[in-house]
Amino acid sequence: MSMRRLIAALALLTLFTACSKTKDVDRPQQLVPFTASLRVTRAWSASVGGTRKPLRLGLDLMVEGDRVYAAGHGGEVAAFDVQTGRRLWVRRLKAALSGGPGADAQTVVVGSSAGDVFALRADNGKVLWHVNVAGELLAAAAVTPRLVVVRAVDGKLHGLAPSNGHELWQVQQPVPSLSLRGTSRPMIVGEVAICGFDNGKVVAANLTDGSSAWETVITPPHGSNDIERLNDVDATPRIDGADVYVAQFQGKVAMLALDNGQIWWSHDMSSYRGMAIDDDNVYVATADGEIIAMRRKTGVELWRQKALLHRRLSVPVVSANAIAVADFQGYVHWLNAQTGALIGRTRAGKHTIDDAPVAADGLLLVIDDRGKITALRPTPLATPRLANKDGAVKGGG
Repeated sequence: MSMRRLIAALALLTLFTACSKTKDVDRPQQLVPFTASLRVTRAWSASVGGTRKPLRLGLDLMVEGDRVYAAGHGGEVAAFDVQTGRRLWVRRLKAALSGGPGADAQTVVVGSSAGDVFALRADNGKVLWHVNVAGELLAAAAVTPRLVVVRAVDGKLHGLAPSNGHELWQVQQPVPSLSLRGTSRPMIVGEVAICGFDNGKVVAANLTDGSSAWETVITPPHGSNDIERLNDVDATPRIDGADVYVAQFQGKVAMLALDNGQIWWSHDMSSYRGMAIDDDNVYVATADGEIIAMRRKTGVELWRQKALLHRRLSVPVVSANAIAVADFQGYVHWLNAQTGALIGRTRAGKHTIDDAPVAADGLLLVIDDRGKITALRPTPLATPRLANKDGAVKGGG
């Protein structure tokens, strides 16, 4: 961590401590019974090792084809069969991993707290190359046969050659004196790489040379102090067709045009986790723990669910024609996509699930902060039954 970020983090902690003396801390919402219409069973579990410290890493799972790739903070990278959980290979790197994996059919890429980028063969985990970009990596790389793109906490976006990791170009945005811990994951679509930054911008960089295709300020910073002026775009952009969806902390959720970055609609909303999209709607997990559904094309709000307030929710994901989200106690919740009503719940484990769940082949895959991977299978119940606060199902046939 740079000295500037360390000082900023200490200042933030001091302010939060001072506030806690005069204001009650927001308490996580207690879980309440509901009528369940999904049965959730555990398909398999595995582990890649995690950390006991609350570091807020970006070690999301990555599904490519019939494999899921995972990485642990201690340096373990592994591939598993999506359906069975059978471990296909494991590689132990001498690095404190903090970002990734990103993958395509040939290559798996992970990053470390010290700025190391490792590329491994997807079929057997052999290390292909290793470079250092001199900035902590807290998000997965975007990986294609043409380019590997990584984003570091120092505001730099690096375009690397997939064959050897040679840096082809670099883009930098200024980092405010205080910013959230975390970074946006870059996404490659067509001829550009799209990424959010800590200064409230979303940038589209040309793949050939890193030159700017467009830059859009979602919301400029505002407020009387550094905390009020936080406006990071840390959430992964969601891209479908000609539309780009982005979420900002203490700012807006917005739909942009892929070709020029023009904002088509936006709504005041605070999110550092991000969103899911389906054919019709956008589903956002806010910083306070609300789940909000909006029409994709217009941004019109459809519903909001407050039953999970202050439970430090993960990114939502579309699963079993519903919306799934995980929380700080290891629970995974399913919501009806049309109404927002809770329809399923189970507990994957006792530890926080910070990283994004992944839906694949009828399963929902989650990884907690200790590196435990759990594959859950949600299926509709013939007769809805009542679920208690621990996620167990009562009554019914």
